[in-house]
Amino acid sequence: MQKRVPAPQVPAQRVPIQSGLEPRVPAQRVLEHASELLTLEPSLGEGPLGIIRDGAVAIQAGRVVWVGPSDALSAHVALARDGERIDVAGQVVLPGLIDAHTHLVFAGGRELDFEQRIAGATYQEIAASGGGIRRTMRATREATFDELLELGLERLTFMLQHGVTTCEAKSGYGLSMEAELKTLEVMRMLDQSQPVTVVPTFLGAHTVPPEYLADREGYIRLVTDELIPLVARRGLARFCDVFCEQGAYSVEESRRVLEAARAAGLGIKVHAEQLSAFGGARLAADLRAVSADHLEYADSEVLEALRAAGTVAVLLPGAAFFLGQAFPDGRRFEQSGVEIAIASDFNPGSSPTPNLLLVGTMACVRMGMSPASVLRAMTVGAARAIGMQEELGRLAPGMAADLAVFRVTDHRSILYRFGVNLCSMVVKGGEIVLP
Repeated sequence: MQKRVPAPQVPAQRVPIQSGLEPRVPAQRVLEHASELLTLEPSLGEGPLGIIRDGAVAIQAGRVVWVGPSDALSAHVALARDGERIDVAGQVVLPGLIDAHTHLVFAGGRELDFEQRIAGATYQEIAASGGGIRRTMRATREATFDELLELGLERLTFMLQHGVTTCEAKSGYGLSMEAELKTLEVMRMLDQSQPVTVVPTFLGAHTVPPEYLADREGYIRLVTDELIPLVARRGLARFCDVFCEQGAYSVEESRRVLEAARAAGLGIKVHAEQLSAFGGARLAADLRAVSADHLEYADSEVLEALRAAGTVAVLLPGAAFFLGQAFPDGRRFEQSGVEIAIASDFNPGSSPTPNLLLVGTMACVRMGMSPASVLRAMTVGAARAIGMQEELGRLAPGMAADLAVFRVTDHRSILYRFGVNLCSMVVKGGEIVLP
């Protein structure tokens, strides 16, 4: 497997494409004749996706240096003598997809929980009987570093094959000092050993582990006073998340965890309003969290608070589908003006699929979102949900050259043809990593 080649950290150079008077920009690789080039930059093309038909994108040093119509390419781009021209006629090119909420690293499965839920047991009842997160916790604690690494590599390979170039990944299935650190170290190794960028999030406050049931306060202090400072000091996570919900952490407990994380220099996220209108989303807005995730029970007042705070609403239709819950009303979220991301929530309990495209189809069919809105939520919105909007999510001069190519002529087909993998090529940091 090819090792990811990160985009060099060079200053962004915005290159105008209108006049034709500026010097030609140098490029090492060009993709041309795309049926649709989705720049996700409305100023560069048609509509909210910024579509350029018969489009071309030029890449140099891991960055996009020019986008525009293919027939204008030679006037604006000087391809290196040893450069590469790739004809993508009959295909759609868009920014590499970003899965902004996953629980990537875990061991074991929850087939028994699945069967119990089909028979009528609730999520909370399964957890109270020893299933749920604690079942995965036991398997993850018992797994070795190498076993978790192998599982992670297999899952990331699947994601890459479906056009995902960046993946947020949460800990939270170790729930002990040793197991949480092991999980985060696995994430670091995963990021270094394959093409997909792995953005780590510390979720030590996922649930209270069984050995602390009689000392809940003791576990919260372990998270706030020991684990968060250690994780931040070692650079093992960019964000801290908390499951703010009945049976997990109260609003005030969640606030303590998030304030400790912010003090340690971590960005903050909240699992909020998944199973009830519990108050986690309001907390996310109050603290101006980067994102509030789930939000199945968020009302219009909460959405307005999130919009005002600049907090991204990360919607997870795979979890609503698998748990048999009502889906969020995507149109209501769009009308509120809050930034939306769509993510897989890949995890063993409530969304055991790493297929972001399938989840995107659910957002169209069950949440009332258009294909264009969903693709934007998997690129622009998702980039904001991981704090990388200046780097990822758009194909514009200066942005990282992360691209996905699909064997379709119409971007709507990517989500319309559900369950079919149409991804033919992935470019990461300017390098072809698939096929």
